[in-house]
Amino acid sequence: MSDFDEAQVAVEAALAAGARYADARVMHRRYESMHARNGEIEELAQREDAGLGVRALVGDAWGFFAISDLTDIAARKAGRSAAEIAEASATVAGRPVEFTPAAASIDSWASGCEIDPLAVPLSDKGDLLAGATKTAHAAGADLAEGLYQVWDTRKWFVSSEGHRIDQHIRECGGGIWATAIGDGETQRRSYPSHRGQYGTRGWELVNELDLAAHAERIADESRALLSAPLCPAGETTLILGGEQLALQIHESIGHAIELDRILGWEAAFAGTSWLDLSKLGALRYGSGLLNVVIDPTIPGALGSFGYDDEGSPAVARDAVRDGVWVGVLAGRDSAAVAGLPYGGSVRADGWQSLPMVRMTNVGLEPGPHTLDEIIEATDDGILMETNRSWSIDDKRLNFQFGTEVGYEVKRGRRGRLLRNPTYTGIGPVFWGSMDMLSSEIIAYGTPNCGKGQPAQIGHTGHPAAPARFQNVRVGVRG
Repeated sequence: MSDFDEAQVAVEAALAAGARYADARVMHRRYESMHARNGEIEELAQREDAGLGVRALVGDAWGFFAISDLTDIAARKAGRSAAEIAEASATVAGRPVEFTPAAASIDSWASGCEIDPLAVPLSDKGDLLAGATKTAHAAGADLAEGLYQVWDTRKWFVSSEGHRIDQHIRECGGGIWATAIGDGETQRRSYPSHRGQYGTRGWELVNELDLAAHAERIADESRALLSAPLCPAGETTLILGGEQLALQIHESIGHAIELDRILGWEAAFAGTSWLDLSKLGALRYGSGLLNVVIDPTIPGALGSFGYDDEGSPAVARDAVRDGVWVGVLAGRDSAAVAGLPYGGSVRADGWQSLPMVRMTNVGLEPGPHTLDEIIEATDDGILMETNRSWSIDDKRLNFQFGTEVGYEVKRGRRGRLLRNPTYTGIGPVFWGSMDMLSSEIIAYGTPNCGKGQPAQIGHTGHPAAPARFQNVRVGVRG
């Protein structure tokens, strides 16, 4: 049997068992990672699996069943089991689940890849990480670490509506970290971000990062932070680097606009959402400079795909336009409840997981400035770069973030280094204070977005650039 055949058998079995809708995903996954410390390879991980997950809809309830046995008999059993679970969960008086309409697609899609990451010799990958961490350690880092990760995923999707879609998504990336230990103080600097940089690309992405070229610099900066003055406390003008702004978008916009959170269907990992669906199209989320787009079509970004796990094609749409909230991340069932005409944001982290609303690429459109212009226009403020810590309440409203490094900005110039910088705010107030935004957009990749119970790990992208915010409370302690 082909992978499409296995999925088709499962769907037909679910329908025969009483489901009014069913879909199935066969997935083959390969994963590889390597970790180095102080010039030595510490760990190599390689995993591979395959399986099938089936969703079935009966009345007002979903059923889900997953198997790793890709045979005809097992696929039929999985389809029947999903329908039986749905039937057992359905309520007599419940309102039947509805879908937003979607055309059935028959298609094949693959992410761009110039150099197959899994074809690059392990010795070359090891030399890269060992060399970069050896350089950072020799330059003064007490702990120098390096990591790369590779995911190679193939999917075959079939639905009772006629979808028949296969996708091949290759993702990879990595980074290096330098930690300096002082008297009662530990400081870290990262490159290219606190998690590394990732995308739906091949090994060319890692080559372009040129990790070794930045190893000595981050080691020097980590040691310099040990003796740098503490970030002052008070209200000031805050400039955020693009990497930190990407996480700010992820936590205070991306999760907040997930429709399952807004509807109260999802409350794990820091709760629901402060947004009220009745205010969609009218609520002011930020200043007029704030334009946020949901766009899974961006070539090479980590949240990109051809179709989501309901078979909806990747389409770009606005989440915030000129500061006003206008769009959400949705699935076909949640969109129908909300009266919206689109889904397109449902994914699972594997064949064994039930698909749910997830971020794709959620990020900023470019502004009219550059970072240099933002600094030159700032008389007195602080520039903060590279995330170190984050905390946000269960409505995705009140937040506190810390970054690895801060810089005084005085009379339009970047000044002395500051250690342990932090800032805090309330989402719409903070975004409403944004008065300058750079055009220097980078699509930062987040490979470890947690959501759901049981927990799933999603891959998301966040186009972001440096920006300036007024009257922000900084130097928060505790």
